[in-house]
This record gives sequence, structure tokens and C-alpha cells, in this order.
Amino acid sequence: MIKESDVLKIVKEDILEVLGRKGKKIPLKLMKLEVNVSQNFVFRAMNELEKEGLIKLSLEEKYGKRYIQLTNKGKNRAKDIIKKHLVLERYFKKRMSGRKAVKATNILEHYISTEVVDVIKELSTFEKEGVPLTEFNQKEGLITTINFDSRLFERLISMGIYPGGRIRIINKVPNGVIVGIKNKKFVLDKDIAKEIKVLEYKNLTS
Repeated sequence: MIKESDVLKIVKEDILEVLGRKGKKIPLKLMKLEVNVSQNFVFRAMNELEKEGLIKLSLEEKYGKRYIQLTNKGKNRAKDIIKKHLVLERYFKKRMSGRKAVKATNILEHYISTEVVDVIKELSTFEKEGVPLTEFNQKEGLITTINFDSRLFERLISMGIYPGGRIRIINKVPNGVIVGIKNKKFVLDKDIAKEIKVLEYKNLTS
């Protein structure tokens, strides 16, 4: 289950992305429609963004409407978020259907750092996708693809298992694979492990 703090982070980034793509101030009412979560999260996210100096809320008495817009600091942050989104979307569209690519992008963009985005950008230049984790014979590799429905994809990402991330093979057992992600260990079911493709390091320079 996604933590409340993670949901709030996602909503904040979505608000910045919407404003960055619009490129202008928009009615507060429209923002509530653009971000598909409860109004409570939208208000909390906007309150934090305003405190952080990333957005500005205003009231135009002439029209009786409240507006939301990016500050200069917010524009820079929004630009980074949009750039990350575009890199991921291009990457996934090479590996899955358009609808799945959009879903994968929308999930992954909120969990990874700019360093991982740079790795994924590099992976986009490689022709090989790697081998299933169940067939991977090195001790450490780079995840290139995860072939799952969006719910399981999000669960794996929350565990730190995502395209562009490093993964260690600790041991292979009859019904799965024991892997290491940073300082954590997980046992992945064999059916799940075979849908995770990993690029061997010897292919990174080929």
C-alpha cells in the first residue's frame, strides 16, 4: 500500500507538471479536475507547494475566480519533471504498447532520481533488452524492462525494482530468485522474476 506521504509527493509533482505544460496561470477549479485524487490531497499539496515558493495562488476580484500559477522557482522544477516524463515515455514506447507506456511512465516518474533517468536515457541507445532475471548469470545487472500490469508494476517499483535500477542476484531457489536491491533482500516468485529483464554488464559497452 502506498504511504500517504508518497501520494502527497505524487500530487505535488502532478500539479507542477500540469502548470508547466499549460505555461500560464489557470483557474483553481480546473486544477482540481486535472489532478485525479481527492480534493483533500489537492489542497494539501497546493498548500505545501505555496510554502515552498513553487506556486502562487491569487484571486481576481473582477471575475471572482481563484488562480494558480508557477513561480520562477516552480517553473524550473516543472521543467525538470516534464523532461523526466518525456525521457521515460520515449523509452517505454519502444518496449510496449502506447497505453501501457503512458501508464508505466506515470507510475515510474514519481519514484526515480535524475541519475536513474540518465541511465534510462543511455539504455534507450541499446538494441538489446537483456535476459529474463531467471536466466541471468551474473551477480549484478541493470533492469531494462518489467512486463506486468500497472498494479504489480507499481508494487515492484515501490520496492526499488524498476527499469534503470541495479539488481543483485543473491541466490536462485526452485520457485524463485533471491535478489538484493541496495541494502534490502527480496524473494521474487519465478513467474515474476522471468518477466523482469536484466542487461548484463558486458553488454553496456557493446
